[in-house]
Parts: sequence; C-alpha cells; structure tokens
Amino acid sequence: MTSLAVENSSFETTAAKPATRGDLTAFLMEQTDAVGADAYMLVAVVHDQDHSDARIIASNWIYDAIQLAGQKLIATLAQSSFAASPGGMPRAIVTASAPSLEGIGGEDIKLLDVLGHSEIYALKLFVGRQRLFLLFSAASIARIDLAALIQAQFQCCYGLSRMSEVLGAAVMQDPLSDRERECLFWVSEGKTTDEVAVILGVSSNTVNSYITHAIRKFSASNRAMAVATAIRSGII
Repeated sequence: MTSLAVENSSFETTAAKPATRGDLTAFLMEQTDAVGADAYMLVAVVHDQDHSDARIIASNWIYDAIQLAGQKLIATLAQSSFAASPGGMPRAIVTASAPSLEGIGGEDIKLLDVLGHSEIYALKLFVGRQRLFLLFSAASIARIDLAALIQAQFQCCYGLSRMSEVLGAAVMQDPLSDRERECLFWVSEGKTTDEVAVILGVSSNTVNSYITHAIRKFSASNRAMAVATAIRSGII
C-alpha cells in the first residue's frame, strides 16, 4: 500500500462518517497533533462593504484570546501574504517580532505572543466550492513541523470535503447583513432591482452592491443561486 493510501486509510478509520461538529473537532485535533502545533482555528472569511471578518467554524483557542484578537485581526492573518496555498511553502508569522500586516499594526499582532500564539501558520483550504483558512499556532517558535504541515494541508482539503454538511451548517449561520438579507428576500419575491430600490428607499446601484456581497458570501455564481442558498439555509 502506498503512503498516500495509508494516510487516506487512516482518515477513513478516524472519521469514516464525519457527520457532527464532534467529528470535525476530532479530525482537526488529530491534524494539530500531527504538525506539532498547540492550537488550531478553521475560519471562513466573509466580506462586507467596508471590511472582512472571520467566521470561526472550529477552534480550540481560549475565548479571551479570540475576543482580544478580534475578528478583523483573525481575518487578516488568514488572508495575509503569509497564507500558503496547497502545494506552496508555508511561512511562519512570528508574532513577537510584531510584523505589520494589511491594515493591522504590529502591536496588535504582538499581543498574540502574550496569548500563547508565538508562531502562526495560515493555510488556504480548497474544500469543494468553499474557500476556507486554517491557522495552526504554537506557544514557542520552531515547534511546528513544516513537512507535516504541508501534508496536513492536503489531508484537510480531502477530509473536510467529506464534511460538507457540517461545514455548510457552520458557515451559513446567517452571514448576511440586514440590508443584504432584505435585498435577497425581495428578489426571491420576484422584484426587480429597481423595485427593490423603491421598497428600501435606496438607489439601484446600492441594491446591486448588496446583492453582489450576498452572492460572494455564499460563493454563488449568480443571484438566483444566492437566493436558493439563503432559502435552503433558512436565512430568508
């Protein structure tokens, strides 16, 4: 049996029927141990008109660390130039050196070192239609095994693709703003963009902007698909 077959067989054994958040947690804890990290955080990044926020799907970070770091910092870490695509070489974010990232000051990032996240790796995950991010962190530098990290990234893309229902339920906990939800609702009622604009008292361009953001948040290809996803998820 090849090494890849062994690894896939291992996943089949540990999470043969991944159907619950518990299965997801167990799988991510296994990967965390495998790379030598202390903590993990699986996030989806949702985009609003003015900023991006992290929607935390699963994590073993302590609550206080998440609150102090904030959604904006977590989203920035996930999407930074340090984030590695599958097959790429991961690069460590050493928080004690207080690197400045896109829109985030070094002192904010340095706070993570005090909170026990001295070294952080951000991995991009392609899970079906979803684009997720996985942060692995350790309380000390050089604890995380790079070779194991690269393998874990592929394992996560494969493993999480088998958990689409669990991930979908976690990510789709109403990511829309009130206006985006209203626009999709009226579109689902058969209203045109101009009609929705009159109903909400905004311009047609504003309505199109809200709908575009909703489409992007749902990873949909058009407004009809976004409406269908929102209805299926019970959001509208």
